[in-house]
Amino acid sequence: VQLQASGGGFVQAGGSLRLSCAASGRTFSRNTVTWFRQAPGKERDFVASAFRWTSSTHYADSVKGRFTISTDTAKNTVYLQMNSLKPDDTAVYYCATDTNKRIILSSVRNPSAYNSWGQGTQVTVSS
Repeated sequence: VQLQASGGGFVQAGGSLRLSCAASGRTFSRNTVTWFRQAPGKERDFVASAFRWTSSTHYADSVKGRFTISTDTAKNTVYLQMNSLKPDDTAVYYCATDTNKRIILSSVRNPSAYNSWGQGTQVTVSS
């Protein structure tokens, strides 16, 4: 599956952005889809996951209540709605999935668990 991330941009603190992760070549129908982010000089951090087979979601504490992950099965796209953005949210955002297995809750935060990544989209939040 090929993933295409988009929707990043420049926004002031308190603003909103919606990121999209569109899949081609294969559907997301039963895969875990996760958003990660990576700030300059830092490790790639978990942001949010959508567990497609249970329709459940999981969030990092730092974004809980501000970000929402959702899916559009018809469009084979996963979204990350980001509200009340803070300068600390500035990073390149990546979507990821695994085409061979369902990634369970205990593994979702580990980037090594995923075998398919989008190219990343830059989010910059000014203070």
